[in-house]
Amino acid sequence: MSNRLAGETSPYLRQHADNPVDWYPWGEEAVGRARREGRPILLSIGYSACHWCHVMAHESFEDEATAAVMNRLFVNIKVDREERPDLDHIYQAAHQLLIQRAGGWPLTMFLTPAGVPFFGGTYFPRSSRYGLPAFVPLLEKIAEVWREQREAIEAQNESLLAALAETLPKPGVQAADFDSGPIRAARERLEAQFDSRWGGFGGAPKFPRVSDLALLLASPEGRHRDLVVLTLRRMAEGGIFDQLGGGFFRYSVDARWNIPHFEKMLYDNGLLLGLYADAWALFHDPLFKRVAEMTAGWALREMRSPEGGFYSALDADSEGEEGRYYVWTKEELHAVLDDAEFAAFAPAYGLAGAPNFEGKFWHLWLVAGDPGGEVLERGRVKALAARQRRIRPGCDDKILAGWNGLLAEGLLRAGRRLERPAWIAAGQETLDFVRRVLWSEGRLLVTCKAGRARLNAYLDDHAFLLSACLESLQALFRPADLDFAVALGDALLDRYEDREDGGFFFTSSDHEHLVHRPKIAQDGATPAGNGVAAMALQRLSALTGDMRYAWAAERTLALYYPRLSEAPEGSASLLAALGERLRPSPLVAVRGPRAEVDVWRHGLSEESPRSALVLLLPNDVENLPATLAKPMADHVNAWVCEGVNCMPPIDSLEVLREWFSMR
Repeated sequence: MSNRLAGETSPYLRQHADNPVDWYPWGEEAVGRARREGRPILLSIGYSACHWCHVMAHESFEDEATAAVMNRLFVNIKVDREERPDLDHIYQAAHQLLIQRAGGWPLTMFLTPAGVPFFGGTYFPRSSRYGLPAFVPLLEKIAEVWREQREAIEAQNESLLAALAETLPKPGVQAADFDSGPIRAARERLEAQFDSRWGGFGGAPKFPRVSDLALLLASPEGRHRDLVVLTLRRMAEGGIFDQLGGGFFRYSVDARWNIPHFEKMLYDNGLLLGLYADAWALFHDPLFKRVAEMTAGWALREMRSPEGGFYSALDADSEGEEGRYYVWTKEELHAVLDDAEFAAFAPAYGLAGAPNFEGKFWHLWLVAGDPGGEVLERGRVKALAARQRRIRPGCDDKILAGWNGLLAEGLLRAGRRLERPAWIAAGQETLDFVRRVLWSEGRLLVTCKAGRARLNAYLDDHAFLLSACLESLQALFRPADLDFAVALGDALLDRYEDREDGGFFFTSSDHEHLVHRPKIAQDGATPAGNGVAAMALQRLSALTGDMRYAWAAERTLALYYPRLSEAPEGSASLLAALGERLRPSPLVAVRGPRAEVDVWRHGLSEESPRSALVLLLPNDVENLPATLAKPMADHVNAWVCEGVNCMPPIDSLEVLREWFSMR
């Protein structure tokens, strides 16, 4: 019989619908039962592409005897961290405070009926190993502690809640105190951590850290940009990039980007697509262009729903094994390639050496960094076609608002840089999907599946979508995207901003009451919502002339500036917003007949990333805000403003390009 998870929209929760565990989704039904019966809550947080989540499920949650102990002693709640990042943020932070080390997934926390955690961990094995206790004896011990040490738990709860409250910063500076010191310090520390051989930062496991790379790419120092170029090349050559089908895996388990953890997440690929497009515009490395083309192709081919949104993730596992879909034996490859293709393909993609995966398989990587040539491309296409006949990894087909914003922005930026109208159209259709399905009466919902949208959206969802709207306005101006950007900006100010201390809470003012209401400044797998919101609101203010947005961004930077000054690492998105505040990007409004504006569009497609907000506005675009409503003429003029200072109109594309080149 199915449990209560059978009616959920989350594929991850539905994976557990047939467990013998009496699972509840998070909600009043479960918490109310815990209160009535005085039972502790066992909270398990994971996601569908999580390998160790699957392991714990197979070992424990599918086992009748283990489930019986869980059902007897606890109220059991299962949470998809992608639908409920609010809960994940709170209980990951609590794990850090209680256990004094970082958490992860699956996250296993034991809560009082009031939702306050008193013990936790991540993966617990069925039998004691890896230095971890066996799960069932642990359950029995936790239940004993709950029965016999209630006063100690209550005292610990008070301390924990106080510690969580202390994570909220207090403002300490004014905007006049801002300078670029934290930005310089962050770049210097990234430079010190840099792996000069393989790129990236530190050793294994190695993550892309897109926000840090973007901060270095925006540096005026050539040596900082060189770090980005090396990292992007090594990633493009390595196994973290799917050499056959495109798209990036989550991270590399080794320092040389060779063997990944094989899950593919939508957000990584949206962020990396935009970064590689920016790098192509600056350096014209054909490898960067190849990566952008293949990543966009993968997303559009494998992750797009018929309605226009994008699915969340592909699993790491297939046929019960991690990576099985992606790895090869020589015999498998030779069976699909002819002798000439195999002779070229094998040394180019690493098969001339020893097996690099589990001692018997090859995971493909680029040995020479240049996959050019007709024979190699023919071999790649044939190998991909053969791979597509295998049993595919599972797809988490829920559609998340913020992750769709990240993917849309990546498509729009790459479409603008590489002049791919189809990518621009796909990015704008994604925004249309969000407006149509996840936006209702001025409110954003976070998730949908099979047409069912639900759950309040979070700070990140609004910020990522706002940033995508601003990119859309630069790629191909549509008044509807400006309207949506304003609505998202107003929602941030109305329901997420802390008007007393500054900054933005992760949850809205009318969200359900939880044990903590976090503000998040640190970048994780995705950029921090506070940083993205501050950057986007500054730019929205420049476009609309509405200073409310700029003031909210300024209050955010004032709140976090002392922390950025003391410890700038891990906050690259906030530092990028600080850089924008110190030197605002110029606003360039290009106005004229549509055909001539399109010529300028082509001429400006590869201008330096983040050098300006460039809006191409044909004469037939109407109802523009005063900041953009420039006089119409029978030829193109460009109006350039930096803050409150505006230059005389420029009527020559070459003059404008020359001005860009001097910045």
